[in-house]
Amino acid sequence: MADSKPTDQDALSKIDTSVPHSARIWNYWMGGKDNYEVDRAAGDAYREVAPNIETMARASRHYLIRAVTLVAGELGVRQFLDIGTGLPTYDNTHQVAQRIAPESRIVYVDNDPLVLRHAQALLTSSPEGVTEYIDADLHEPEKIIERAAKILDFDRPVALMLMGILGHIQDYEEAKSIVARLQAALPSGSYFVHYDSTDTDASLKDAQQGYDDTGAIPYVLRSPAQLAAYYEGLELLEPGIVSCPLWRPEPGSTPEPTDIYGGVARKA
Repeated sequence: MADSKPTDQDALSKIDTSVPHSARIWNYWMGGKDNYEVDRAAGDAYREVAPNIETMARASRHYLIRAVTLVAGELGVRQFLDIGTGLPTYDNTHQVAQRIAPESRIVYVDNDPLVLRHAQALLTSSPEGVTEYIDADLHEPEKIIERAAKILDFDRPVALMLMGILGHIQDYEEAKSIVARLQAALPSGSYFVHYDSTDTDASLKDAQQGYDDTGAIPYVLRSPAQLAAYYEGLELLEPGIVSCPLWRPEPGSTPEPTDIYGGVARKA
C-alpha cells in the first residue's frame, strides 16, 4: 500500500485504557483476548442489564459469515471494503471470502489504535489475493474511497460492508449522508452489507445508556425503519432487513431473533 503505516509503538501510545471501548468490549463478548479490565468490567455491567448481548455479538459474526459467503460465492464479488472492522476474532471477512475465492481483495478500514496494533493479524492473505488495512475515519468517506481505490478497482463490483459501525455516528442525517456518499462511489453490480443494533428492546436501551455514561464513545440505537433508510435506492435481497439470525439461516437451524438487524442489497 502506498500510504505509510504508523508503527506499532505509535499505535500503543494512543491506546486509552482509562475508558471502555466498543471494539474491545465486542471482542470480549465474542471470547477474544484483545481487551482490558475496563472493557471487561463495562461488558459485564452491560450484560447484567441486557443478558442477551453475548448472543447478539456472536449472532452478528455468524451473519457476517453467511453474508460474505453469499456475496463471494453465489454472487461472485471479488472485492470487499469493510469499514469499521474492529478487532480480529474468528472468520473475519478476508478469511471467509478467500476460502471461497482465493483471489479476493479485501480492504479493512478503522481508526482505532488497538485495531492498528493488531493490523498485522488482519494483513494475512491467500497468495492469489490481497488483504490490506487503511487507518481512516468514517466521517470522511471520500478519503476512504480515494485510499481504497489504490487497492480496489472501482470499475468492478465491490461489496461495501458497514457492520455495527453506523451507531457511532451520532447524527442520523450525517449517518445517512455518509452511507449515500460511499454507495455513490460503487459501480453497478456492487453490494451493500450492513447491520446495526436497534432500539427494539428496553433492556438493551438501558444497558446502552449505562455504557454511554462511562465516557466511552456513544452508540446510538436506531429503529429498524431508520436503518431501512440506508438501503434507499438499492435492490434488497430476500428476506430484506431483518433480525440477523433470521437472515438466511443455516438449513435445519432454529434461530431466535435478536435486536441486531441487517440486510444485503444490490446497486443496479
